[in-house]
Amino acid sequence: MSQKREVYISVDVETSGPIPGVYSMLTIGACNVYNPEQVFSCELKPISDNVDPEALAVTGLSLETLALEGLNPEAAMLQFQGWVERVAGADGVPVFVGLNAPFDWSFINYYFHYFLESNPFGFAALDIKALYMGATGSNWAGTRSSQMAAWLNPKSEGNHEALDDAQYQAEIFRLIRAIRPFQQR
Repeated sequence: MSQKREVYISVDVETSGPIPGVYSMLTIGACNVYNPEQVFSCELKPISDNVDPEALAVTGLSLETLALEGLNPEAAMLQFQGWVERVAGADGVPVFVGLNAPFDWSFINYYFHYFLESNPFGFAALDIKALYMGATGSNWAGTRSSQMAAWLNPKSEGNHEALDDAQYQAEIFRLIRAIRPFQQR
């Protein structure tokens, strides 16, 4: 039996607070790690009025504007699911990649299961911070994006806009993978 080709998809979200269900996912940005011009981006209507003021200040987004202009969350997740499936293709398996993946993954997984009852990424995510620790021997404090950037020298940078951050993360991921060859076993 042949193994499906892995398609790494960098995903970033902006939210109104720290946990899904209580707080809202406001934006999704995603790109194919090895074809970062292949992108998905959307803004979502909030699912609650709960806000962590610091989280919202980082995003620069407005719940009121998103309530009027954002996509219905179910429609957003259907569009994202379709995009993930097209990018992976029939012969690929999508792999969720994130910088601090546990945070972004928690929102994406919650929204996929709550609104669509399944997640095209399955039940796992690949965390760039953990990959960096393994590839470099860094300690946890050294996995801050600013610390990684100082060592890896990416051309782009993060700015808390989901699509830009997804593309930045994809570059960081590629730079980490280039540190030493990763052999498939």
